[in-house]
Amino acid sequence: MTDARTYGDELAVVTVTYSPGETLERFLDTLEKATQRSIRVVLADNGSTDGVPERLAAERANVDFVPTGGNLGYGGGANRGVAELDAEYGWVVIANPDLEWQPGALDELLSATKRWPRGGAFGPLIKEPDGTVYPSARLLPSIGRGAGHAVLGKVWPENPWSRSYRQSEAEITERPAGWLSGSCVLLRRTAFDSVDGFDPRYFMYFEDVDLGDRLAKKGWLNVYVPSAEIMHIGGHSTSGAAKRMVTEHHRSAYRYLADRYPGPAWAPLRIALRAALSARARIETR
Repeated sequence: MTDARTYGDELAVVTVTYSPGETLERFLDTLEKATQRSIRVVLADNGSTDGVPERLAAERANVDFVPTGGNLGYGGGANRGVAELDAEYGWVVIANPDLEWQPGALDELLSATKRWPRGGAFGPLIKEPDGTVYPSARLLPSIGRGAGHAVLGKVWPENPWSRSYRQSEAEITERPAGWLSGSCVLLRRTAFDSVDGFDPRYFMYFEDVDLGDRLAKKGWLNVYVPSAEIMHIGGHSTSGAAKRMVTEHHRSAYRYLADRYPGPAWAPLRIALRAALSARARIETR
């Protein structure tokens, strides 16, 4: 659990932008009150056409506009943004641009790093605009939990497999989790480096599940810190491509599970998973 590169203690925030609209300005405004530390913000831009990221970067001294060279997806864009940071930045937040920070939220996450020296990733409590707490700290999906959640999640949301996977009945308390939502996560940069960042094969969805799993296998903890709170508006940049996003979700789910059951012996299972997920995607996109 070591890395050849030594990092400083500075903090940066990387957000992946794709025509984020007015949400990005609110993100930056509320971020100013989320920490008392000075921070650098990197807008890793995947090809915005609304001009918002360029304009806000020009208006704010601590914000940099970094074109990724194309639409690399969420994980690929985040990797590109992190690569822009010098070694003085030992802490980096990866966050969606369509969220709002509660005052002091980022300082709360940073304070948790002292309580969890083996923590590699730290995630806040995430609320929906209606006040509902989003289940952002979950167990890793297994074949049993994953199949039950996939088949019954829409028609019977409170089925036992979905409840188990989402940790719906878990106490809202600071604790290790299987994985943390990639919509907002504070990363120890040595931990992020130890697993080579996000897997760029995931264009959208499951890149955070995969990251949490690989961090754990390297001996790092994924720590849920509900004393830090944000609100996730959600869906702005993907709202116009709902059908494609459903397809991407199912494709990423297959990739995650197939990677964990490799080799000829598991080929029948992978074939069955691909067929089931493809069928579910077709049903949802009708």
